[in-house]
Amino acid sequence: MSDLSSSLEQRIDRLESIESIRQLAGKYSLSLDMRDIDAHVGLFAPDVRVGGGKSGRAHLKAWVDSTLRDQFTGTSHHLGQHIIEFVDENNAIGVVYSKNEHETGREWVLMQMLYWDDYQRIDGVWYFRRRLPCYWYASDINSAPIGDMKMRWPGREPYTGTFHDLFPSWQSFWQHRPNPDELPEVATPAPLEQFLRTMRGDTPAPKIRVR
Repeated sequence: MSDLSSSLEQRIDRLESIESIRQLAGKYSLSLDMRDIDAHVGLFAPDVRVGGGKSGRAHLKAWVDSTLRDQFTGTSHHLGQHIIEFVDENNAIGVVYSKNEHETGREWVLMQMLYWDDYQRIDGVWYFRRRLPCYWYASDINSAPIGDMKMRWPGREPYTGTFHDLFPSWQSFWQHRPNPDELPEVATPAPLEQFLRTMRGDTPAPKIRVR
């Protein structure tokens, strides 16, 4: 009976944790779009790494404020699918799709991206430990992002985003066309809680350009 009770408690904790993590993603978008920077940085671990050897919510607040104030007038982040996997009871990873709109000067820029997330539970509360924003395109609403270097911000030279860089399957797919006369091999499905890590393999985090 005790084993069953323990298992039930673990399953309930897992469900509550999944919902808390999903709420994190929604709160991130709302606080960002409404420019509530205190609410926004409060979603991250207190000692979050910001870059340049800096860490902590105060440094993150300064960076977010500067980015939003200097680059955009208004934004709207629309979330898509969210995959969450647990590393252990207090750590998880996830991938969230996001379709975003930006008012920037005289142009209206649409963006498609995904976030690779690391989540951590600290004192019973789930936070972002890290978010990797991986961009596919950013382009004026009147200009389709066809071709290379799909990140096309007004006043900046176009560049290539990192939308596919975490997943080696993208390049492998285009580099290796199967023999049409042979049935392809099919890999064993990923184990439970290993779907994202199986897809990513040992691919390191790409260098992210956000401005």
